[in-house]
Amino acid sequence: MAQEVRGVIAPGKNEPVRIETIVVPDPGPGEAVVKVQACGVCHTDLHYKQGGITDDFPFLLGHEAAGVVESVGEGVTDVAPGDFVILNWRAVCGRCRACRRGRPWYCFDTHNARQKMTLTDGTELSPALGIGAFADKTLVAAGQCTKVDPAVSPQVAGLLGCGVMAGIGAAVNTGQVTRGDSVAVIGCGGVGDAAIAGARLAGAAKIIAVDIDERKLRTARTMGATHTVNSQETDPVQAIRDLTGGFGADVVIDAVGRPETYQQAFYARDLAGTVVLVGVPTPEMKLELPLLDVFGRGGALKSSWYGDCLPSRDFPMLIDLHLQGRLDLAAFVTETIQLDEVEKAFERMHHGDVLRSVVVL
Repeated sequence: MAQEVRGVIAPGKNEPVRIETIVVPDPGPGEAVVKVQACGVCHTDLHYKQGGITDDFPFLLGHEAAGVVESVGEGVTDVAPGDFVILNWRAVCGRCRACRRGRPWYCFDTHNARQKMTLTDGTELSPALGIGAFADKTLVAAGQCTKVDPAVSPQVAGLLGCGVMAGIGAAVNTGQVTRGDSVAVIGCGGVGDAAIAGARLAGAAKIIAVDIDERKLRTARTMGATHTVNSQETDPVQAIRDLTGGFGADVVIDAVGRPETYQQAFYARDLAGTVVLVGVPTPEMKLELPLLDVFGRGGALKSSWYGDCLPSRDFPMLIDLHLQGRLDLAAFVTETIQLDEVEKAFERMHHGDVLRSVVVL
């Protein structure tokens, strides 16, 4: 039978979020109901609230989550009731041209639950990134559930569901940072700090953090940055070159996603270096670069979507590294909050006061 639970919805563009009663249907074929234990407050949820992604209101917010599978629908074999899982927003299909070529992290046909969660009056909800986890329970495609070691804290595990995975993956998967590399990360919010942590995990010799906020630069050092650059006071391109023998960094990660920061990344890399864009630009942004400069510099210009991760491969590995003490995921949790504090958490995020607020249910 369908269940009624609490959930945080965004009713309209830039309207305050509110808690409503959500109707969660029984899982159908290929679906699962998950009892949510923790969910991070991500910038993407704020973008949904502001109408910056679609106007398909009302949204059921929350997507960076971990919990326990309560029930599964017909045909589900990869997870079972009682499994501790991290939710991911890219359930790969296994059949598209990317999957058939052995590159499932590029899957072109990812999917979500077919059924809709609703308000009690029948109004259909749009779950953020197909998840909607600011709720006691949520309905997802079973492929969005990735089983991991239950020894990990839910508020830590859930962070891999979006921002932390995006940053670590930008360094390790997309940028392919390796031992001895020099790495620069522009923008030291949650994703940028995760990229710094990923670069350290991969064995980078020099990790340069760039931001305009001294508080964020101090935090970046705790995540593994060996050098910091305040780009309000110093030209970041010249600073990165000065710190790398005049050559530029092997890998430069733009965790902001603006034309000016991308240009900085482009010119701050070594001649055969790699630029990775993981910050999300807005639709109206345009980039202009002299084509001769693009031609005259080797290397690669890459975009990193979800850190080019494969959840079934990357989530358990990173959780194991955390449990071994080699990856401090807990450092990303600034505060734990209740479901009715999400609106205040958005305000703190906007002012740069937190890396992650995590809702604990």
